[in-house]
Amino acid sequence: MPSPEPTVSTANLAEQLVRLTRRMHRAQKHHLEHLDIACTPAQSRLLRIVGHYRDTPPRMADIAERLEVVPRAVTTLVDALEANGAVRRVPDPANRRVVRIELTDTGRSTLRALRSARRAAAEDILAPLTAEQREVLGGLLSTLVDEPGPQH
Repeated sequence: MPSPEPTVSTANLAEQLVRLTRRMHRAQKHHLEHLDIACTPAQSRLLRIVGHYRDTPPRMADIAERLEVVPRAVTTLVDALEANGAVRRVPDPANRRVVRIELTDTGRSTLRALRSARRAAAEDILAPLTAEQREVLGGLLSTLVDEPGPQH
């Protein structure tokens, strides 16, 4: 009779995910150290969101929704990024009351550096895995990321 597969507790998986996330953040921060980029995780996420909009820059409300925060939190993030020259507020041509947020050249450069650092950090972390293990991990992560979860 075959022995049952060992089970991994959800609590243990949760702890491993938290530890992996922290390790990823530390590795990315390490890769950014030699660059003159002072960007918090929330600011870098905002830059990524703004960078995803191609034709029309997002409104503050769009960013707040994507970040799942209140609009006031977005204002604080945009203020800091605008002070660093990474984004700028632009009027909406169709509605003067609407302000949109667009990347500046500095913001695009910062975003490229952040993406490069994230890829390098991932490469560091994934180095012990074989190509086959990376493929399996990628499939598992896709399932978790793409699966609609409970809405809170």
